[in-house]
Amino acid sequence: MLVFIAKRFLWMIPSLFAVSFLAFVLIQLPPGDYVTTYIATLAASNEIVDQNTAAQLRERFGLDDPMLIQYFKWMWGILSRGDFGISFEWQQPVSDLIWERMALTLVLALSTLIATWAIALPIGVFSAVRKYSIGDYFFTAFTFFGLAVPSFLLALVLMYIAAVEFGQDVGGLFSPQYENAPWSFAKMGDLFSHLWLPVIILAVSSTASLIRVMRANMLDELPKPYVTTARAKGLSEFRLLMKYPMMIALNPFISTIAWLLPNLISGSVVVAIVLNLPTAAPLLLQALMAQDMYLAGAFVLLICALTLIGSLISDILLALVDPRIRLE
Repeated sequence: MLVFIAKRFLWMIPSLFAVSFLAFVLIQLPPGDYVTTYIATLAASNEIVDQNTAAQLRERFGLDDPMLIQYFKWMWGILSRGDFGISFEWQQPVSDLIWERMALTLVLALSTLIATWAIALPIGVFSAVRKYSIGDYFFTAFTFFGLAVPSFLLALVLMYIAAVEFGQDVGGLFSPQYENAPWSFAKMGDLFSHLWLPVIILAVSSTASLIRVMRANMLDELPKPYVTTARAKGLSEFRLLMKYPMMIALNPFISTIAWLLPNLISGSVVVAIVLNLPTAAPLLLQALMAQDMYLAGAFVLLICALTLIGSLISDILLALVDPRIRLE
């Protein structure tokens, strides 16, 4: 196992380089660059930028260099100084912009992951054990609802209910007095008091899909001979379920770690905009629209790193949980 982990870490290095290069190229594929977007924005306000000023801006931002030179300068800054570059739009170091948003995004993603597992696991087992019961039909209807309703529509409905019916402060992750305040226990408590709404919204669709997966896997395992043998030997029903079929049916849950965390970061753009969340998704979208390549590239690089780390964690947990999986 240690050799496997070491190999995976070594493979992560060229993978990150390859993904970072592809992301850098894709960000620059649309016609023009940040200066072109900036000039178009000024033109919409009836402000004209002459060609000399545009050339000076491109020289200042290093956009007149070939793309490969820009990429190698960017990567050298990251590797040598931990410098992700300067955001063209914000005129701030990219590292100052991304770290707090990434931290809040990870808090939201991990909270959603825990909520998803805590709900989907017992409901999936119950639906399989009590197949075709009233409870099974009820949870089946819930899963269809969760898969069918768009997240942004659910966000609008829950925001209305929370604000009108319960008088809750909705939108954002902090109360106004804590938005720019330094971190403290009071600010952390305020964060968790606002966290429940986005967690519910983001967890609904993923919970619905995992319930169906867990139910299907449990139904595949329950009729197998080893379950019948364990039941014939007098093993209690609860212990039998926990020890054998559920452990094997957990494989899809563990496998979701590889894609769930990056998906919560990059796939919740609309929900984050609707709820005005200070997470990575809205800033990533804004950077892509403005062709702010260093800011967008930093986010894409971090998301890819999370994917690789999640894949490694999934493989390790699968080998520990499922005795059929052993790495030589």
